[in-house]
Amino acid sequence: MGINGAAADLGDARQRLHVANAGWARWTPVNLAAIGVHLVGAIGLLLANKGRVATQRGVGASTVAKTALTAAALGVTAYSRALGKKLEQADGVPVEGGTDPAADTPPEVAKAQQQLKVCQWVIPALTAGIGVLNAVHGEQQRPGQQLPGILAKPAQLLGAA
Repeated sequence: MGINGAAADLGDARQRLHVANAGWARWTPVNLAAIGVHLVGAIGLLLANKGRVATQRGVGASTVAKTALTAAALGVTAYSRALGKKLEQADGVPVEGGTDPAADTPPEVAKAQQQLKVCQWVIPALTAGIGVLNAVHGEQQRPGQQLPGILAKPAQLLGAA
């Protein structure tokens, strides 16, 4: 909203895409660093909790779901960057904003902008899902949840559950 909104405020429609692209290009290293830190932390947590993931009921499933959401968020982020690169090649094309085409925006640029607009809402939605699963993992880590969750699998195998 900030970068694309600032670009949309420019009076010259042919400069808007340039400004939006410059802003997002400056954000890319910060985004990559955040992704790297997240992945290192996730791997560390998985290694520290591998026993619970393997034995405690529900932890494995929520871990798989969290991994899938993380992979989806990374995929959409990579696709967003590819769309951004495509828009960088269209520098000087008239647009309303970074993700809003003008009436005279070429169709291929307008399509990339529209796809990027969707991606810029999908990424936070996926990230919110990861946050929800983080809360689930926190609840599963409570002492009152661990022992019953760990004993549930053997009890089910023995027919006691």
